[in-house]
Amino acid sequence: MQLRDFNFADHSKILRLNKESEHFLSPMDAARLALLAGEASVRVVAEIAQEGQKHIAGFLMCFREGCAYDSPNYRWFAERYARFLYIDRVVVSQQFHGQGVGTQLYQEMRERARMQDITQVCCEYDLDPPNPVSARFHHEFGFREVGQQAVGAGKKIVSLQMLTLPAKSIIA
Repeated sequence: MQLRDFNFADHSKILRLNKESEHFLSPMDAARLALLAGEASVRVVAEIAQEGQKHIAGFLMCFREGCAYDSPNYRWFAERYARFLYIDRVVVSQQFHGQGVGTQLYQEMRERARMQDITQVCCEYDLDPPNPVSARFHHEFGFREVGQQAVGAGKKIVSLQMLTLPAKSIIA
C-alpha cells in the first residue's frame, strides 16, 4: 500500500468512493471536492496495486482551524478550540475493508499532525443512525467524546470526538 497526496487526476475515483459511503457522509460532487481539496491541509489516498493495476483503496481529508469550511461539525470544533486538525472524511472502499487501509490513513494523519505540532485531532461519527464500526475504530485509536449534536435537519445525531496527541517537544 502506498500513501500519497491526492491530486485532480484522482478526483473521479474519490467521488466514487464517497458515493459508496454517502449514507455516513455528506454528498460531494466534483465542484464540492475541488473546493474542499483546495482548503484541506491533509488530502491523502491509499493506493493498492492488484493484478497489475493501481486502485485507490481509500482516502482521507482533514482541515485545520481557520478554514472557511461550512460543515456544522467543523464549525462546532472551531467555536471551541483554537488549534486543531479536523478529520472530515475517511473512506475505505468496501473491496478493501478489513485490510488495514483506515488504520494506515489514520497513522499518516497522526504523523502529519505531529509534524505540525497539532495536539488536538477531532472528528465525528453517527450515533443515530448508528455507525458501530466507526465508533469502535475511533475508540481503538484513542478518541473520546467531547460533545454531541443533531445535524441534517435533525435527521442525524453525531458524536463529536477528540484525540489528544503528545506535544512534539515530548515525543522522542
